Amino acid sequence: MVGLKEELLKSIWHAFTALDLDRSGKVSKSQLKVLSHNLCTVLNVPHDPVALEEHFRDDDEGPVSNQGYMPYLNKFILEKVQGNFDKVEFNRMCWTLCAKKNLFKSPLLISDEDAFKVWVIFNFLSEDKYPLIIVPEEIEYLLKKLTEAMGAGWQQEQFDHYKIALNTSREGLSAWELIDLIGSGQFSKGMDRQTVSMAINEVFNELILDVLKQGYMLKKGHKRKNWTERWFVLKPNIISYYVSEDLKDKKGDIILDGNCCVEALPDKDGKKCLFLIKCLDKSFEISASDKKKKQEWIQAIQTTVNLLRVGSPPPHKEARQKRKELRQKLLAEQEELERQMKELQTANENKQKELETVRKQLEAAAARAAEEEKKRLQTQVELQDRFSLELEREKMVRQKMEEQVAQKSSELEQYLQRVCELEEMYKQLQEALEDEKQARQDEETVRKLQARLLEEESAKRAELEKWHLQQQQTIQMTEAEKQELENQRMIKEQALQVAMQQLEQLELERKEALEQYEEVKKKLETAANNTKSWKDKVAHHEGLIRLIEPGSKNPHLITNWGPAAFTEAELEQRQKSWKGKKTTSE
Repeated sequence: MVGLKEELLKSIWHAFTALDLDRSGKVSKSQLKVLSHNLCTVLNVPHDPVALEEHFRDDDEGPVSNQGYMPYLNKFILEKVQGNFDKVEFNRMCWTLCAKKNLFKSPLLISDEDAFKVWVIFNFLSEDKYPLIIVPEEIEYLLKKLTEAMGAGWQQEQFDHYKIALNTSREGLSAWELIDLIGSGQFSKGMDRQTVSMAINEVFNELILDVLKQGYMLKKGHKRKNWTERWFVLKPNIISYYVSEDLKDKKGDIILDGNCCVEALPDKDGKKCLFLIKCLDKSFEISASDKKKKQEWIQAIQTTVNLLRVGSPPPHKEARQKRKELRQKLLAEQEELERQMKELQTANENKQKELETVRKQLEAAAARAAEEEKKRLQTQVELQDRFSLELEREKMVRQKMEEQVAQKSSELEQYLQRVCELEEMYKQLQEALEDEKQARQDEETVRKLQARLLEEESAKRAELEKWHLQQQQTIQMTEAEKQELENQRMIKEQALQVAMQQLEQLELERKEALEQYEEVKKKLETAANNTKSWKDKVAHHEGLIRLIEPGSKNPHLITNWGPAAFTEAELEQRQKSWKGKKTTSE
C-alpha cells in the first residue's frame, strides 16, 4: 500500500499545485473541498462531509496551507483506499485539473490523449521527491521503450548530446517538459503521428496498466467446444479476453496464481499451435496464429506464474526499483567521495602549512649551518697548516717502519707455509697410524708428541703475530714514543731470534720423532712378514699343527687329532680331499 500511496500522491500533487491561490498566497477552502470530494469519488472512498467541514473550519487556517492539507488527505482519503478503483479515471481527473493550466497549445506531434498517457508515465518514472522531476536515466529508458515500440533504431549519440546539455542546467525534466520533448519529435524523426501514438499506447499499457502481452488468438469453448477468436490481455495475475481490441465487450477472465501451469499441445481437430492453461477449477485450450506467437505466449504466461509463486512484482516495476536503488547507491558513493575529497583537501592545506613552516625552519637552519661551516673551514685550514709539517716527518718514519714490517711479513708467510706443511704431514701420519692396529700405542705417543710440537709452534706463531701487530701499532704513535718503541723492537727481535732457535730445536725433535716412527713402522712390517710366513707354514702343514681358534658352538667330534679339532663340515671336506689324493696316487 505504500507504493500505491506514493503513486496516488504524485497525481494529487499535480492537481493541488494547479489550484488557484488567493491574495494571501493560499489555496481557497472551496477549492480544497471540491478536490477532496472528487478524490473520494474516483477512489471509491466513502465521503464524510462532517469530517470535511470540521477540518476546514473558519477558525482553522492550517489546512489551507500545503502542509495543513496533507494530514486530512492521509487520514480521511488515502488511508481508506482499498485498490478497487479505476487508475485511469483517477489519473484523468487529476490531469483535467492540471492540464489546462500547464499544457500550452504549442504545435505538438501528439494528441491530448497521448499527452495524458505521457503524463501518467512521468508520474510512474519520476523520483519520490517534490517538485517532481524525471532524471536523465529514466528519460533514456522511456525514449528507448518508445523507439523500440516504433521499430526504429536508438540514437545513443544524439541522446548523449541532449543529456550533456540537460545536466549543465538542471537535474531533470518536469512532466510538461517531458511532454514537450516527446511531442516535438526530436527523437522520433521520420515517424508519423499514428506510429508515435501507437508506441505511446504500447508503453502506457505495459508500465501503467501492467499489460505484459496482448493479441488475437482462438479459444475453445467449454460447452459448445467451438473455436472463437478473442483479444487476449495478459496482466500480472489475470488473463482477460475480449471480443475485439477496443476492450469494450469483455467475455471472461483466466485467474492466474502459483498453482497454474501452461503446456504445449499437439495439433488436433485441424487446429495448430495449440497450448493449454491449467488452473485449479478449469483448463483453457488456446490456438495461436503461428509457432512464434505460441512460444511467446507460453513463455510470457509461465514467467507470470513464476513471479506469482515467488511473490515478485511485475518486471517493469522491479526494474524501476532496481534503477532507483542503483541511483541512490551511486548518489551515496558520490557524496562519500565528495566528503573524502573535502577531507583530503583540508588535510592537504594543513600539510602545505606544515611544509611552509618546515621550509622556513630549514632555511634558518641552513643559514646557521653555512655560518658554522665557514668557521669550521677556517679552523680546518689552520689545523691543516699546523699538522702538515708533522705529517711530513711522520711519513719518513712510517716508510721505514713499513719496509721493516714488509720484511717481517715475508718471513711470517714462510713460517706459516712451513706450519701448513707440518699440519699436512701430521694428517698423513695419522692416516698411516690408523692402518696398523698393533702400532696404535706407538702411533698415539708420536701423535701426541707432534701435537705438542704443533701447539708450541702455534703459540710461537701467535706470539709472533702479536709482536707484528704491536709493531704496526707503533707506527701510529707520536714521535716522542718512537725511540722507546725502537728499543722495545730490538728486545722483541732478540726474543724472536730466541723463538726461532726454539723452533729449530722443535723441528729437530720432530725429525727424531719421525725417525722413531719409521723404525716402528719397519718393525711392524717385519712382524707382519713374519706372521704371514708363519701362516703359510701352518697352511702347508695343516695336518700336523692347527692354530688355536675359537671353537664352534656345535657338538665336538672325537678324531685321531683329538677333540674339537674339526667341525663336521670341515671333516667332510677333508675326507673328500684325502679320497681325491688317494685316487690320484693309485
